[in-house]
Amino acid sequence: MSKIHATAQVDPGAKLGSNVEIGAFCVVGPHAELGDNVVLRSHVVIEGRTTIGAGCKIFPFASVGLEPQDVKYKDDPSTVTIGENTLIREHVTVHRGTPTGHLATHVGSNCFLMIGAHVAHDCQIGDNVTLVNGVTLGGHVSVGDGAIVGGLSAVHQFVRIGAYSFVGGMSGVAADLIPFGMALGNRANLNGLNIVGLKRKGFSREQIHELRKAYRMLFSSEGTLKERLEDVEAMFSANELARQIIDFIKSDSDRSFCVPNNVATPSR
Repeated sequence: MSKIHATAQVDPGAKLGSNVEIGAFCVVGPHAELGDNVVLRSHVVIEGRTTIGAGCKIFPFASVGLEPQDVKYKDDPSTVTIGENTLIREHVTVHRGTPTGHLATHVGSNCFLMIGAHVAHDCQIGDNVTLVNGVTLGGHVSVGDGAIVGGLSAVHQFVRIGAYSFVGGMSGVAADLIPFGMALGNRANLNGLNIVGLKRKGFSREQIHELRKAYRMLFSSEGTLKERLEDVEAMFSANELARQIIDFIKSDSDRSFCVPNNVATPSR
């Protein structure tokens, strides 16, 4: 049985799972769907065609599913989906998608969106992602599984943040970050691999050692990126981690890549 505070405004059209808790002064719109055991603390707003997965907890003054900050948006039937057991802290904003994207914004399961993080329209966020306090994701950003974006960092629209990568605090990311990479700085550069994150995720010592060798070859100063990528693919394609980086670089994107300071920004 759900527990709804007397001051909350829950539209009759909203769909609520079992054991949902909705605190004081929350607003839940007519197209919202809340899974089992969802908890909304006070002053939470859930609007639009928004689905909140089971076990999510959303803290005061967060808003999920409101209109995007896009002047071309005309009340299109777009959506927001939040996966199971995701934690959304105070003042987080997650906006619905637009027709220029896929009409959908998605946040995966077991994510942690800390105070004041912003997920713009059409973002696609994987599972187990952490956005630290004040992170801003522009429209159409994708973030791979297990990535961590440090506090007060901003990610340019359409940028891809690879799986298990790490963005240092107060960084401005205007280029794609490879899986397992680590980026730091205002207009962030690639600063090696996220070795600590790889160890925490349980990747083997041998996998990490091979990945290091592939990384050094890929971002050496010799030859073109295309030539180095071909060499890495020939030598390390059997390595699961290196394969993810190879596929990431070969896939379509409108952005350049984050590279080390001693390597020229590669063209595609």
